[in-house]
Amino acid sequence: MAKVVVGLSGGVDSSVAAYLLKEAGHEVIGMFMKNWHDTTVTISDECPWIDDSNDAMLVADSLGIPFQTIDLSDEYRKRIVDYMFAEYEAGRTPNPDVLCNREIKFDVFLKAAEKLGADFVATGHYCRREEIDTPKGKVYRLLAGKDGNKDQSYFLCQVSQEQLSKALFPIGELTKPQVREIASQLGLATADKKDSQGLCFIGKVRLPDFLQQQLQPRKGDIIEISADSAIYSSRTNNNLEDICAPYVYKPEYGKVTGQHNGAHYFTIGQRKGLNIGGKAEGMFVLGTDTVNNILYVGMGEQHPGLYRSGLFIPSKDIHWVREDLKMNTGETRSYLARIRYRQALSKVELHRKEEGLYITFETPAKAVAAGQFAAWYDGEELLGSGVIS
Repeated sequence: MAKVVVGLSGGVDSSVAAYLLKEAGHEVIGMFMKNWHDTTVTISDECPWIDDSNDAMLVADSLGIPFQTIDLSDEYRKRIVDYMFAEYEAGRTPNPDVLCNREIKFDVFLKAAEKLGADFVATGHYCRREEIDTPKGKVYRLLAGKDGNKDQSYFLCQVSQEQLSKALFPIGELTKPQVREIASQLGLATADKKDSQGLCFIGKVRLPDFLQQQLQPRKGDIIEISADSAIYSSRTNNNLEDICAPYVYKPEYGKVTGQHNGAHYFTIGQRKGLNIGGKAEGMFVLGTDTVNNILYVGMGEQHPGLYRSGLFIPSKDIHWVREDLKMNTGETRSYLARIRYRQALSKVELHRKEEGLYITFETPAKAVAAGQFAAWYDGEELLGSGVIS
């Protein structure tokens, strides 16, 4: 049996993960990651991590496993929070949870666990790992969780083969109701606890409030772009560069319809926070210009500016979980893909060119934003991902 350090978050999923590992006969240690205690930037008026840490300690006590807390706040700030601020300031849409897994849970946390002599680290993710033998040697597959409503494989889309080799996902074969039932039968303190909706291992946070503490408000124009604007008919759509390029807006393409407090607070597809009244349908963000502090919006969910037929990932930002399946320049493959968590997988074609990867959608994708991670799958296996340009 192996020595396993479980990232106990204070939630029900990691609690049951620890129980299952102990039942399987492993030597289990529970460890809580303290990722934030910087009072100069307030996450919320509450201190959710204190409650979460206490809950994690109660679970470890119930299971009879050793427990400790590790302070990773310095690394978390450098690798996750500073990245978030920089991306939003540049008008891009980051995904801190994807980075938290790559940079914190399966890097800094993993190294700390290895210092304790751990063979593996385990988390409460709804995904699965499978070890297979190939002509090129041993390979680890990252598979979707059995619970289709909770599959969290997308959040692991940037992990490496080395990281996967040290990772365990004990609840990947279970559904959420099954996990709660196990916790309830065991009388664990987290059995009925609501799922965290906040940042990775931090807790509840209102992102606009968080951003405003570092990114200063700047009044600017909101410009409405009509659905029949020439920009949407100007594309030739006869080459990958055109199909996969983002829309580029200019003030003269529309009319001023309101004011905002900072283009860097918004992302493509966003509806909340625009405060534009008197319209027949809801208004959505189509584009952000953080240099000139302009927000471009369109009316209605069917506005053509909300949809893209393709996207582009530069070569430096392409990541293959399955390194043995990397595409060669000039190669085209058909896969499934998503650009955000819980989005339904859609049919795509990947076109590998020298400059990067072009992804074209069978059905246009909604709210594609620079900075997001596009992840591609072969059936239930996540093969790779990349940062959208």
